[in-house]
Amino acid sequence: MKPLILIVGYLVVVTLPLAISWWVGGPPRQFQQELASGMGILAFSMVLIEFILSGRFKAISNGVGLDVTMRLHQIMARTALVFALLHPFLYQGTPSGGQRPWDPTRALTITTDFSALSSGIAAYLLLPSLVVLAIGRTQLGFKYETWRLLHGVGALLIAMLLWHHTVNAGRYGSQPVMSWVWLAMTGLAIGSLLSVYLLVPLLQKARPWRVTSVARLTPRQWEVTVKPDGHRGLDYKAGQFVWLNVGNSPFSLKENPFSICSAPAAGPELSFMIKELGDFTRTIGQIRTGTVAYLDGAYGNLSLDGRTEPGVALIAGGVGLAPLLGILRQMRLTGDSRQVKVIYGNRIIDQIAYREELDAENVFYVLQEPPETWHGETGFIDSALIDRVFTEIEFSEWVFVMCGPAIMMDTVEDHLIERGTPSQRILSERFSYD
Repeated sequence: MKPLILIVGYLVVVTLPLAISWWVGGPPRQFQQELASGMGILAFSMVLIEFILSGRFKAISNGVGLDVTMRLHQIMARTALVFALLHPFLYQGTPSGGQRPWDPTRALTITTDFSALSSGIAAYLLLPSLVVLAIGRTQLGFKYETWRLLHGVGALLIAMLLWHHTVNAGRYGSQPVMSWVWLAMTGLAIGSLLSVYLLVPLLQKARPWRVTSVARLTPRQWEVTVKPDGHRGLDYKAGQFVWLNVGNSPFSLKENPFSICSAPAAGPELSFMIKELGDFTRTIGQIRTGTVAYLDGAYGNLSLDGRTEPGVALIAGGVGLAPLLGILRQMRLTGDSRQVKVIYGNRIIDQIAYREELDAENVFYVLQEPPETWHGETGFIDSALIDRVFTEIEFSEWVFVMCGPAIMMDTVEDHLIERGTPSQRILSERFSYD
C-alpha cells in the first residue's frame, strides 16, 4: 500500500504545474501544440521531483524502502527524457510567442529570441547525456565518487537551464502564476541537493564516530565496528543501513551504503559486514582503530518492528547476510521466541561468515561449489530448496526477509507468491537495477 501512496503522491505533484497551466489558459491552439507544451511541462516537473526522490529523505524512503524510491527515480528519469526529446518536434507554425509586439495574444508557443531558446537547447543536449551516464556508469568504468559528482552537478545545471527556458520561452511558463510555481519547485529541488551535500555533512561533523575494531571474517570479508564519539549514537531498527564514510571529511563524496549487522539492543556500537569489491572496500584491512568515521542514516524498511507473524524466514546470499544477522541478533537479545529458519547461500565454503554463531540456529547452508566432504545443500537458492525447507503453513503465515543478489530475490519472491505467501509478508530491498 505504501508504494502506491508514493506513486499517487508523485503523480499529483508532477501534474500540478500542468493543471495550473490549464487553469491559466490562453487562446485556443491546435492539439499537437498543446501536447508539445504539456510534454515540456511534465518533463520539467519530473526533472525537479527527481531531486526529491534521490535526496535520502527518511519520511519518503523509510516508509516504502529506498530501493522503491530509487527505482521510481530511474523510471521517471527515462520517462522525462522521452517527453523532453519529443517536446520540440510537436510544435507547428511560425516560431514566435511570449510577450512580443508581433504576438500580443500569445497565441504561438516559442520565441525567436535565441537567448531564451539556447538554455532549452543546452538542456536538451545535457539530459540524454546524464541519463546515459547513469545507466552505463558501471560499463564506462566511472568511480562512484566521480559519477556522483558529475550526476549532481549535471542535474543542477539542467534544472537551471530548464527554468530559464520555461519562464522565458514557454507560453504558459511566462505567466506570472506559473513563473512563481516554477521558481518554488526549482528552489525545492536545489534545496534538496544542498541538504545532501551541505546540511547533512554539517550535522555529521557534529556527530563523529570512531573505528574500534576491524576483523577479518573470511578471506575477502571484514567486520568493521564503530562507536559514537561524544554523542549517544544512532537510533535505528535491526535490518537498516547507513551511508558510511571512514577516514574522510564529512563533505567528501567517499561514502558507501552498508547494512548494520549489529543489533540496537546490543548498545551504541555499530558493526558492518563488508565484502572487498570496490576501491574503498579493498582497503578495509588497512583501517586503523581510532580512525574518524561519519554516518548518514539509518535508512531502509527491512525491519520486523511491529510485525506479529508466528515465524521468521531469513534468506541471505553472500554479504546479504548483514542486515538479516542484525535482525536475528535483535530477536535473541530481546527474547523473541518466534521460530526462525535461516537460508544462507555462498559460492564456496570459505565465504561462510559467522558460522559459529549461525550454527546455533536452524540454518541451511547452500554452496554452489561445495567440497567433497560437504553434507549441506548445494547449488543455488531456488524454488526446489524453498519447498524443502518450508511447510505449507509457514508459506501462508510466516514473514520472509531476504537480501542478496537480484536474481536470487527474484526467484524466491516469485515462488513465494506462487505458494500463496501474501506480498506484505515478503520483505526485501534492492540496490542494483538495469
